[in-house]
Amino acid sequence: MIAISMVDAAAILFFLGSWFLYSIILSSRAGSGRTLSSAMDIQRRQWMRTMMHRDLRMIDTGIMSGLQNGTAFFASTSLLAIGGCFAMLNSAEHVYGVLHDLALVESVPKGLFEAKVVGLMLIFGYAFFKFGWSYRLFNYASILIGATPTAAHANEPETLAAAERAAVFTITAGRHFNHGLRAFFFSIGYLGWFVNGWTLIATTLVVALVQLHRQFFSDSAKIVIAAARQEPL
Repeated sequence: MIAISMVDAAAILFFLGSWFLYSIILSSRAGSGRTLSSAMDIQRRQWMRTMMHRDLRMIDTGIMSGLQNGTAFFASTSLLAIGGCFAMLNSAEHVYGVLHDLALVESVPKGLFEAKVVGLMLIFGYAFFKFGWSYRLFNYASILIGATPTAAHANEPETLAAAERAAVFTITAGRHFNHGLRAFFFSIGYLGWFVNGWTLIATTLVVALVQLHRQFFSDSAKIVIAAARQEPL
């Protein structure tokens, strides 16, 4: 049994609660166009509506290829991060000693330090599955774009339905990608736990506030939110 202090227990609950609450806030506004992510979902649907009026869809396949490559990069990075965590476990005694000598860790059991590393691995494992599924969905969306009838049939119900299917797949893929990227961002906050529980609370709060600012108040958010709501900049 690994002993954990009340501060550490409260800190990890704060970390998980902040991540969950942030996800709930964004999920509750999905499709509203009031956040950066939801406004981009509207732009993805508009992209597919524009796509069905094009005879040559090299632009669309090029964009989709770029999205796939970016997702594949982060999926590969997740595996590298997991490998780095395994390496840290194999040399836990050395890493723990260095952090202790630098006064970056308190006098905590080595087992707890190893448990923190395992927690970091779980975060990156979650991110990998999200990125992996996002890559697969982008691949399916590419096929759906190819299956969309030509521009000559743009006003037919089947073409509209095909464009909507492609839009749903790109939106869903984008959301899974965002979940994976969110795990990456919160993993930065999680690193504060390697110092102590109070640092984890502080770093988690910083990460959450930065993410909320980007979703609601950043310049990029204002631009696409205004476009989604058809408001002047």
